[in-house]
Amino acid sequence: FPAERPMTSTPLADLFAKPRRVIALIGLASLALIAGAWFFELVVHLRPCKLCLEQRVPHYAAIGLAAVALLLARSRRSQLVALAALALLMAWSTGLGLYHSGVEWGWFAGPNDCGGAVAPAASGMQDFMKQLQTVRVVSCTEAAWRFLGLSLAGWNALASLGLLIAALLGLKSAARVAGGSPA
Repeated sequence: FPAERPMTSTPLADLFAKPRRVIALIGLASLALIAGAWFFELVVHLRPCKLCLEQRVPHYAAIGLAAVALLLARSRRSQLVALAALALLMAWSTGLGLYHSGVEWGWFAGPNDCGGAVAPAASGMQDFMKQLQTVRVVSCTEAAWRFLGLSLAGWNALASLGLLIAALLGLKSAARVAGGSPA
């Protein structure tokens, strides 16, 4: 009989075995998603709707939380708390992305007040009329851009779901190590 080979870990398993690495991964991925959103807004000139802007909030929070956790979370317990909070943020982001995608596909009704940024106050009737002619309201029901059939909201939902899974795998692995079970 051949000798049993010792179990070797894979690079992916090694990643999830270290909570700080998972925290950094989620923070950096959220930063990349926000950078992508700003790229599409500032370079490609796709104006975000209300739901687009709301989808950024969990990622902004994840960036801040990851940075604070990487600086301050030294104990396994504090890292578990940070991973749990990141998982909640990514669940929220996934839900927002799915909702917005559903609004774009006509599966859900969008918010009544879905439009672009509020225009500055007009100083008179002529300014007001000029603003009405130049302001473009961005609808939440129309995808401004699609790639492989998915809008930016759909891609955000997929990316956020992946980050949610990463946070949950990191939690599972860290909890197993904290509990004394073999990793």
